[in-house]
Parts: sequence; C-alpha cells; structure tokens
Amino acid sequence: MADNTLQSSKKNLVADWDRLAKVFIRPEDDASRATLIKYMERILFGLHDFLKTHVGITEAKSLGELSKNYMRTDINEDPEKKLADVIACLIREIAPHAVNVASPYFVGHMTSAIPFFMVHLKTIVAALNQNPVKLETSKVVSIIEKQVIAKIHRIVYDFGEEFYLAHVQNTETTLGVFTEGGTTANLTALWVARNARLFPKNGFTGIEREGIPAAYRAHGIDRCVILASRLVHYSLRKAAGILGIGNDNVIPIDIDSACRMDMEAFENTIEKIKSESPETCILAAVGIAGATETGTVDPLDQMADICRRHKIHFHVDAAWGGPTLLSKKYKHLLAGIEKSDSVTIDGHKQFYMPMSCGMVYFRDPHILNVIAYYANYVNRRGSVDLGIKALSGSREANSLILDCALKIMGSHGYALLIDHGIETAAGFAEEIRRRPDFEIITDPVLNILTYRYCPKKTRDALARAGKEKKCRISRQLNRANRDLQRLQREAGYSFVSRTTLQNSPGCEEDTVVLRAVIMNPMTDMKVLREILDEQENIAKQVWTSVEE
Repeated sequence: MADNTLQSSKKNLVADWDRLAKVFIRPEDDASRATLIKYMERILFGLHDFLKTHVGITEAKSLGELSKNYMRTDINEDPEKKLADVIACLIREIAPHAVNVASPYFVGHMTSAIPFFMVHLKTIVAALNQNPVKLETSKVVSIIEKQVIAKIHRIVYDFGEEFYLAHVQNTETTLGVFTEGGTTANLTALWVARNARLFPKNGFTGIEREGIPAAYRAHGIDRCVILASRLVHYSLRKAAGILGIGNDNVIPIDIDSACRMDMEAFENTIEKIKSESPETCILAAVGIAGATETGTVDPLDQMADICRRHKIHFHVDAAWGGPTLLSKKYKHLLAGIEKSDSVTIDGHKQFYMPMSCGMVYFRDPHILNVIAYYANYVNRRGSVDLGIKALSGSREANSLILDCALKIMGSHGYALLIDHGIETAAGFAEEIRRRPDFEIITDPVLNILTYRYCPKKTRDALARAGKEKKCRISRQLNRANRDLQRLQREAGYSFVSRTTLQNSPGCEEDTVVLRAVIMNPMTDMKVLREILDEQENIAKQVWTSVEE
C-alpha cells in the first residue's frame, strides 16, 4: 500500500497484549480470515491461474516510478494495517509489479514455474519451523535430511546398496549438506578442498585456527589457484575472495568451439604452473554441468582423469544440470560427474523447488570433517547435529520439501520435465535456423541456447567485411539486440534474457545475444514461435540498414 493511503487504515489499531495475543495465534477478525481464505484457496488450488490473473511478465511501471511509493524509512509504534489489508495490498499493489516467472512465455531465466503442490509443502514446512542445525530443533527432520542426501548422492555417485546402508544414517560420516543456494554450495566445496589440502602438519594446527599465511608457510607454497572455464559462474570468484585465495587466482581456461573447457588448454595450464611456479598450489579445478550463459557441459570425464592424475580436487558445478542425471535418455550428457570429488546441485532450479535451496555432495564420506565446528550451547562434540559440518547455522528444512517432491514426482516424473526442456530447446533452435533474420550463437546441449537477431543480408555483409567494418556492423547488431530485448520485456507479453559473449569471430567486439531457458513444461513450440514472431516485429522498429 502506498504511503499516502496508510493513515486511514491505522486509526483504531493499537499494539497491546490483547491484540498481540490474537494476531499471534489467529486472524484478528472474520474479515481477515475471509480475505486470507479467499486468496489462499486460489493460490493453493489454482496457483498458475492466480498468477496469470494477478501478475504480469514484467512491471508496467518503471522502477523509478515504483520506488517513489516506498520512501518511508520509519516503523510505526502501533500497527498500520490489519491482516486483511496486508493481504489485499500484496495481491492488488505488489503482485502486479512482480514478475510472473510461471508464465510459459517467460523463457529468460533459470527461475521458472513451480508445481502447485510446492506451495502446500512450503507452507507446512514454514508452519513446522524446524531448524536442522541441531537435533533438538528438528529430531526426525534431521534423519529424513540424511536420507534425502543419500538419495541424491546415489544419483550422482551410485556406489551401491552396501555403501548407502553404511552411511545413510551414520553419525560419523556425511555425504553432503543442504545450503541456501548454489553460491553457498560452491563456497562449501572449495572450503572443504582448501582445508583438506592445507591440512595440519609439523606443529601447524590447521588453516581454520592459524589462517592463510601460516598454512602457506607450513606447506611451502606462496599461493593457491583454482582452474575453471571462463564461463564459470561468478560465485567461484566470490568463494575465492571469502576463502582468502583471491579473485585473481581463479584462473580462466579457454573454451572450445562448443563452449566447453578446452582440454589441451587445461592440461597445458597445469603443466605450466607446475614447471614455472612450483610454489603455487592448484587447489581445485571446476567443471561446469550446465553453464549459466550457454547451458553447455564441460568434458567432465576427461577433466576427472586429468585431476586425478595431478591430485587436484575436482569439483563439478551442476547447480543447473544436476537433475539431468534422472533422465535415462540424457544423463550421458553428464558422464564423468561420478568421478568428481564434490558436486553442487540447486533444488530451486531443475528440482522445481521454491527459493531457495542448494546442495553439495562429496565422494568421500569423511572429508567434511575438515570444516567441523562445535559450540557448547549447540553442535556439541559427540552429537550428530547437522550444523556441525555446514557453513549455515539456522536454516529452513528444505530437505522435507525435496523428500516430498521426490515421492510425488518420482524419478520418471522429473525425467519427463528434463526431457521436455532439452527436446523443446532443440526444436526452438531448429525454428530459429528456419528464420532468415535470426542466427544461432550457441546450440543447446541441455535446455539453454543463445541466438541473436542478424538478418541474412547482414550476415553476408559481415562475411565480406574487413576488420574495421566488421566491428562497426557488430556494434550495430549489439545495439539492435539490446533494444530488441528491452522493448520485448517492456511490452510485458513475453521475456527472454540477454547476455554478452566474448569476442565475435574475427573481431574484438563482444557479442550481445538473446538467451532462452526452456524449463516450463507449459512452454511449447507454439509459444516459442509467438515469441520469435514478436521479436521479428520489434526488430523492424530498431534495425537500421547496414552499409553493404
């Protein structure tokens, strides 16, 4: 509710114990109850119809206009609104300016529709308010979490029944941990890799106690580096900064024509570091299973073999692509992931969970001991509290949501969603190729692809042009594609995202591309053709002819 409408709604509201007790336990009155039931019934049993009615693809107003309604920074001593007014405000004034990520026409980001039952599960988990940091605040939930972790670990590593019976409820071993998202999961994996590599020795009691300088002295090194494709997610640079390794020591490895890490460049980099910088420790190498920009998958099998040969911790960022392992048709695209030392997977991506849920899994059930923390009031020594071996303290019991979702969907249900996304993306790529005004930039491997508006006449001009003219045309194309994406977003009917890929062929100019992410099961070829039709119409408004 905008600031100028608050006064009339708060005249008779007072913060006292009588009202507080009522608000804390149940809605204040019948009107609040009726409003809550009215909207919650629609959300719980007709989620996507509700979103279609109340939420647009993007906001009709600019952020500048919207921000003017949210300038107050004081908090009233007495209540401003009743529950009914708060709910009405959310539906009528907030929702229309949010983004309907559930729309089948929203194909621009990795945040998409969730099954309607996820809202039910989220509501129940919020109501239970369990905290898996400690058994005293979660009890059976912690036991279920260990089971869920073992189930996903088995999808990744598939060590066999005997291994999982030995570890699923083992209080001395840990197969993985839940986190708030992929960023925290990647950080956890590299934290473990750092501590395992810079282990206690010869009077050095460990990096967690003594810090980076003492660890480097004890191990006779002067820096640590992480090797990763230049398409790696920026969370790896964050992790390097937090862990004291330094952003500049995340060394980008060139990619091949298919946007996968170049294996020759990878091995050459390792050999060069070892021969020219013997006091440099290669802490970890990171393979991508579903690059954020292009959806591509690094050669994980080859990377694993190289890392094993050089005794390098091999981490796979499968935040996006991990659930592909549930598809019998396409799990081969992630071949080699089972050789990794650690794997990140996001629940709120292709497990279709609500925000936010990340997970990280480890090949060695004992390796998480290197980051164990204890405290007398929580996570005591000898306890089995899940917070002992995790970055997070208190957190939501997301494992309950994933556990229930796996039971509702089954592995085959998830496989159907994965298969749909991959096959629809392939169909979209073929449709783009059929249209002379568009050009595929990166083919889909999973369910992400990039393309751009580039009429055939312009492509022919680029092929004939010298370097200077090629750069000039590329700049015009970049501007046209930026304008096209912006105008389509502002029109509010559909949405694709855009990104910039390095270096156009034969030119120093980077390439602005349109990026499509196909994960909504309601997105079909009819929807995608309409999106392309709209882009063709917009492009006619923003494109100026190029000098031939």
